[in-house]
Amino acid sequence: MSDDALPGDNRTHEVLAARRRPRPASALSSVVTLAWRALLKIKHVPFQLFDVTVTPIMFTLLFTYIFGGALAGTPAEYIQYLLPGILVQTIVFITVYTGVGLCTDIRKGLYDRFRSLPMWQPSPLFGALAGDVLRYSMAGALILVVGLILGFRPAGGALGLLMALGLVLVFAFALSWLWIIVGMLVRTPESVMTTSFVFLMPLTFASDIFVQLDTMPGWLQAVVGRNPVTWLSSASRALMHGQPAAGDVAWVLGASAVIVLVAAPVAMRLYHRER
Repeated sequence: MSDDALPGDNRTHEVLAARRRPRPASALSSVVTLAWRALLKIKHVPFQLFDVTVTPIMFTLLFTYIFGGALAGTPAEYIQYLLPGILVQTIVFITVYTGVGLCTDIRKGLYDRFRSLPMWQPSPLFGALAGDVLRYSMAGALILVVGLILGFRPAGGALGLLMALGLVLVFAFALSWLWIIVGMLVRTPESVMTTSFVFLMPLTFASDIFVQLDTMPGWLQAVVGRNPVTWLSSASRALMHGQPAAGDVAWVLGASAVIVLVAAPVAMRLYHRER
């Protein structure tokens, strides 16, 4: 090939003219690059940004001022109980976008392109998960800031807030593996969203996010008390307020480990089959 046939960009010219091929990207660099891609997708899908910013604020304001007076006497008192639960609910809801994004990429044939690239092949999955954890962190930080403005005062201080947020991120990471499986099994991103509400609505509302467990009938307490979201919201609430939380934290970590150990191998198998 003559020099005249090469693109004018000097860097492109050097790469094409070099006798030695560039080294393939490492697994870490591939994951980081695709995590950055997952964040950039928010710019092209503004609805994801809406769920990360507007939805947390809307949930916090609505539940605090609508239910606060009836359930706790005043909104200022209720938000001390509510905010850790709203943090859990919001982040659990947005985990579904892991499956939505994956299904969209498969439908557009993007994974055929990834297969042809000289990179660690599972990196699209791990990159998407890493990018989503950053999105969860953004949503969580926003909820905490809004809560502090509204009068939330965590007795556990900054350390308690960080520990609670970290625990929620661990559970969200585990839950995202389930949506990866759903994203590979259904045909459209809309189907992922529809499927998610079938599971997420009872999972979040049949918990102690909004009201204490002892206010429910005995049979319902037995069901709600075994809900992983109840363990998560109770642990987050205890950590933020500086109360003993070892039992609930252990249950959350155990549930997260079980989900990952069961779902991750299935997701990886489906991913390689998809390829």
